[in-house]
Amino acid sequence: MQTNIWVDADACPNVIKDILFRAAEREQVEVTLVANSWIRTPPSRFIRSIQVPGGFDVADDEIVRRVQPGDLVVTQDIPLAAFAIEKGALALHPRGEMYTKDTIAQRLSMRNFMEELRGSGVDTGGPAAMHPRDRQNFANELDKWLARRKTGK
Repeated sequence: MQTNIWVDADACPNVIKDILFRAAEREQVEVTLVANSWIRTPPSRFIRSIQVPGGFDVADDEIVRRVQPGDLVVTQDIPLAAFAIEKGALALHPRGEMYTKDTIAQRLSMRNFMEELRGSGVDTGGPAAMHPRDRQNFANELDKWLARRKTGK
């Protein structure tokens, strides 16, 4: 089965993109970066980039429109991950957390709660810096997905 990797590229760390670019060449899997701005990609027949118009969730909507069952979506965006899972795809956070049907509802609730706090003026801080452990977790989960892709499981 032909499966692809879709990347919510506006917020994806460059170190994660580099891991994906190497995997695209090594495993001959198509990696598509979707963003509101132009994204530089290495020359490859497996790597491409789609630039969508600016606007709220335009890149997310494009990924949801194109994603197929079995594909992998790399995103920090919880609602996008939920839509991908709904369509039968898998969703992976750049820090290496594989979202599942079991965890996505909890993540959506927490996201909405934090949004309410921010809306009422509470400073919730930003995300922690990427740690080498995060990169390793991402690479490990990506490798698991790639291995399942080869075996068709």
